[in-house]
Amino acid sequence: MIDRDAVRNNANYLRNVRPIDPEEIAEYVEGAPHPAVVRETLREEAFDLRLRERDDGSFEPVPEGPIPDPGWAPTTLPEDYAFALEDLLVAEFGANWHRGESGAELREAVRRLKTDYLYENDVEYDRIAALGYAVYHLPAYYATIGYVLDDLVENGLLDRTLRVLDVGAGVGGPALGLDDYLPDDAVVDYHAVEPSAAADVLDRLLDETGRNFRATIHETTAESFLGTDGEDPEPASEAAFDLVVFGNVLSELSDPVAVVEAALDRLADDGSVVAFAPADRNTAMGLREIERAVVTPTSGVETYAPALRLWPDATPSDGGWSFDVADDLDVPPFQRRLDEAAERGAADEPGEFVNVDVQFAYAILRPDGKRRVDVRASDDRCARMADSEAHVTDRVNLLAVKLSHDLGAGDNALYRVGDGSQTVDHYLVCTRETVLNEDLRRADYGAVVFVENGLVLWNDDEGAYNVVVDDETVVDMVAR
Repeated sequence: MIDRDAVRNNANYLRNVRPIDPEEIAEYVEGAPHPAVVRETLREEAFDLRLRERDDGSFEPVPEGPIPDPGWAPTTLPEDYAFALEDLLVAEFGANWHRGESGAELREAVRRLKTDYLYENDVEYDRIAALGYAVYHLPAYYATIGYVLDDLVENGLLDRTLRVLDVGAGVGGPALGLDDYLPDDAVVDYHAVEPSAAADVLDRLLDETGRNFRATIHETTAESFLGTDGEDPEPASEAAFDLVVFGNVLSELSDPVAVVEAALDRLADDGSVVAFAPADRNTAMGLREIERAVVTPTSGVETYAPALRLWPDATPSDGGWSFDVADDLDVPPFQRRLDEAAERGAADEPGEFVNVDVQFAYAILRPDGKRRVDVRASDDRCARMADSEAHVTDRVNLLAVKLSHDLGAGDNALYRVGDGSQTVDHYLVCTRETVLNEDLRRADYGAVVFVENGLVLWNDDEGAYNVVVDDETVVDMVAR
């Protein structure tokens, strides 16, 4: 048994002098342990010591301060990850995995998963389903995590040492994206909770992460790990996590609110729960329902982004179907192979097994009260969306969060908006863009805009309020 205290003490002594060499430390530890044992001990202690392992096997301090903006804009799933997935497919089915019986099995697995998600059926993952899930979902889920984390990075809220809990980690899209998103000088203590056959796929893909991305897979349910099933939680869940990720899993839990609340209890004081889901109506609105059940006036939990509550004393109750959209990825070779090998009739279109759209609903929750932008509405300047019925055919001022890209199918741009008080859907409809209202188009998803002199109308067909932005309306960017 190595003297861990001696290893730690020597590492702390050397950290500001020179790179920490396991061979040098071995000379000062009782019993002269082998340098390989010292190196492994340093790896196990690296997170708490804020040390990162260099390519030459020595260790150095992790720089202080938050991570820089990586300029996340992936165009494709990196080759290392694509090759690793194809290795799994070849090992399972042979070189022609995309053809014949195995290809048919994988395509049927993808179809079944898509149907189950659409109709909110219980989803079960055997080995074939897990591989089909990876083929279809891995690229987009890889990209999604970075776009969500951008909201935290812009305010310097991600440190270079991160303890991460990935609940329902699946086949590893968020994990791989997180590793690539962080700078090379970061250290991650990563814990994945995944009870299904997807854990085997995850285990292989995690082999492609960097040496300072230290991963542990817990093959148990979220309820068991966090103790919401009435049993004692897993010991590993008692750590203070900087980030808890729910990537496309909340819709599969029997009591997602209880699980999210338990995860919030495991956060460090300045930690965040990050949840995202597919952009389809059911899962996106389901995510918003969970967020609203957790963020209550008495919970102490705040929505950091994107659906900011601009009226502190209000709670939204509209449908909440809101999602962000990023650039499509290039089609990875494994998706192209599976799709091209499908039997099709003359009228059947290709692309059934290609999924490179990056569209996602998300919520970031924090117990410390921080919000992406600290902007509040006031009655002396703005009308509440909750009061829109009283303002129909009136022109009003609104403070609004932009919660969609352009949804218009005709000549007029259409944007979903909210202010945290809305009880039904609200849209800004730009019928005439001018230099005074062009900020509406220029605003990003999640931006806050001030709308001066917007015309409130009721859209009976859609059961929603349309606020007309025309040449009498001014729109100013309050926060991007």
